Parts: sequence; structure tokens; C-alpha cells
Amino acid sequence: MHVVGVIAEYNPFHQGHAYQLRAIRERFLDDVAIVAVMSGSFTQRGEAAVLDKWRRADLAVCGGCQLVLELPFLFACRSAQDFARGGVRLLQGLGCVDTLAFGAESPDLAPLMEAAHAIDAPETQAALHEALRAGASYAKALTAILQEASGLAANLLRQPNNILAIEYLRALRGYAPGIEPLLIVRRGAGYHEASLGPLASASAIRGELAKAQPDFASLKDSLPEATYAAIRAAFPVEIASTERLFRPLLARLLTMQGRELEAIFGLQEGLANRLLAKSRQSQTLQELIAGMVTSRYPASRISRIVPHLLLGTGERAAREAAETGPLYARVLAFDEVGRELLHTIKERSALPLITKVSAALNSRERLEGDLTPLQAMLALDTRATELRALALPDHAPLAALHQTDFITSPHFIRSTHHA
Repeated sequence: MHVVGVIAEYNPFHQGHAYQLRAIRERFLDDVAIVAVMSGSFTQRGEAAVLDKWRRADLAVCGGCQLVLELPFLFACRSAQDFARGGVRLLQGLGCVDTLAFGAESPDLAPLMEAAHAIDAPETQAALHEALRAGASYAKALTAILQEASGLAANLLRQPNNILAIEYLRALRGYAPGIEPLLIVRRGAGYHEASLGPLASASAIRGELAKAQPDFASLKDSLPEATYAAIRAAFPVEIASTERLFRPLLARLLTMQGRELEAIFGLQEGLANRLLAKSRQSQTLQELIAGMVTSRYPASRISRIVPHLLLGTGERAAREAAETGPLYARVLAFDEVGRELLHTIKERSALPLITKVSAALNSRERLEGDLTPLQAMLALDTRATELRALALPDHAPLAALHQTDFITSPHFIRSTHHA
């Protein structure tokens, strides 16, 4: 059985994701097990996931995955480079993944591999560091340098999935040379397109869910049946919105000193002072983020600061995580084939499998501190789950507000997909 890894957010799981999984099965004639490494409670852009991670993992299994593992918060809520490296290193640590499948706007793997190779060339890195020192944003500087170094078109380098694909290829070369890349050409709406339809983007779906009265008829065409049913059941009281974290953020800022702020991951280079100033001039989180954006600091980077600040992620913790990679494989959901795959992983994995959080970290240990590196990484995941609950509506059910990692076990889903 061929094991294919996918790194995803499934926020929420939509028709494009289902298409990608079907394409993987067709490629390997169904003799395949798909393991997804998925963001937990917060996504790469710093947003609270619309549905909790267990429900999203369940939907991924219903859609064709055999096993869903959580990408630790310290990698999930990071730049594209760190997100990709975290996912690839986790898959490599399992000891059984043959292929990494990913979507991209480019129909050809070759130019993406060329770009990935060009990024790591010493002359590219030197030019990039010089551009960053001069005040350019990472994305703009890299696009300009790669255009010159490799001759690749700027529009190819600006596409979100192409950017992530390039980072996956870099991570594979650096950390998992034995895992083969598999490009699945992205179909349907572009990443930022707001229109709904059979292959709508996740951002368009989230935009519709943010409305007081979403167009559920249009959403039904954009979502697999199971996802649509889950969202209808959850709406509106269990749909998270990062905007609801604005007042908790203001309260947090009231209690912190300048040095404490500057120690938070992402708040270096004068951003702490800018955050304090803009927070006094903003009435919403969206307004605050927009006010902090500069040519050097895009909205995605500013947005990521919010959960890191509320959770107290230190710059040192983020740096150490980048050095070690994920320290465990946390199981969220699986089917029958996934259960067999877990037995294989237990035999081959360089990472401990976590099915019961309290066996690795309990709430008392988390409160008292003095944690091992594994426990400290896991503690952030558990706190991120609880922080996401604060992004739910005021009238959210008690069970949703108090669903924690300490009491929630992995979900077993009987699936119609068999490898």
C-alpha cells in the first residue's frame, strides 16, 4: 500500500479538497492510504478555524483521508516556509510516507522545482537578505529576485498555492529527500476569488459564513454533503470568528509591559510599539490589522501576531521549534485503513504518537510549568483550542466552549474509502 501525505487546513473541507483526494486515488489506482497533517485550532494566516479541529478532521476522513494528524500550533500559525517545513518534517518522522501530494496553480512541476532550487542558492539568499534590510517585504523581494535568477514569470510566483508548493519542494529536499512530490493541478476558483460555486475557494466559503444570513443554497454547491450538513448544524453558534478576539487582545495589551511585548513571536523590529499605537485608534480587529500593514509587513504576518500574543508564544519557543521540528504526531481522526496505518507508524515512527493528551501532559502540569520541550509544544496546542472557543458567539453551547484536548479522544470514522 502506497502512503501519500497531504498538508492542509481544511477550513472547511470543500469540493476542491475532495477533488484532490480523488486525483490521488486515481493516480495510485486506489491502492493508497492518505494521511493528512492538518492545522489545528488556528490557521496559517492566524485565523480561528471556522469549525473545531475534530469536526474538520472527521470531514476529511469522510472525504477520503485515512488518517488525520494535527500540525502543532508552532508550525500551523507561521509563514509559508515554516508551515511547509513543519508538515514535511512531521510526515518524514512517521517513517512510512512515500509521496507528498499538493495542489498548485502551475500545471508543471519543473518550474516550481527550479524556483525551489533557486531560492536556496547562496546568491539568492544574499540578495534577499539585502532587500529585507532595505525594508522590502519578503514576498515582493523574493519574487523580484527569482524572476531575475530563474526567468520565471511573476504571476507564477505570486500565486498562493504555487508559493506553498515551492516551499514544500524546498522542505522535501532539506528534510525528506526520500519522499516524492506529486503535483495536483488546482481546479476551480482562485485562492482569493469571492464567488461561490462547485469549486469555490475556502476563503469565499468563509466569507459567506461570516454573513448574518449566508446563502446556504449556493454554499451547498460548494461543499461536499457531509461538510454542508456539519456547517448547517453548527451555524451560527459554533462558527468561530477571529474578530471576536479583539477585546481579549485589548485586555492583554493593557496588562503587558514593553519588554514582554517585544519577547512575543512576531513583535520584533518595532512592531510592538506600532501595535500599541494602532490599538488605541481601532474599533475592530480588522481595522487594527489594516492599520498595521506596511509594504514590509503584509496583513497575513500581522494577523498571525494575534493568536501568538494572546497565547504568549515567545520568540525563543518559535525559534527552538524551527530547529527541532514537530516533536510528536497527534491523532485527530482515522478510519479502518487509518487504524492499520497507525500500527505501522508505531513500529516505524521517530516521533511519539499521541492519542491521549493527558498521557503526555495534564492540566496540572500545564499550569505549574517547568515543561519538557514536547510538553511545551503540546501545551500551546491545548491553549489554542481553548482560545478558539473565545472566538465563538456569546450564545455558543457550553460543550463547545469547554471542549478541550484533555477530554477529547481521536475520532474513529467508518469510511467508504478503502485502500
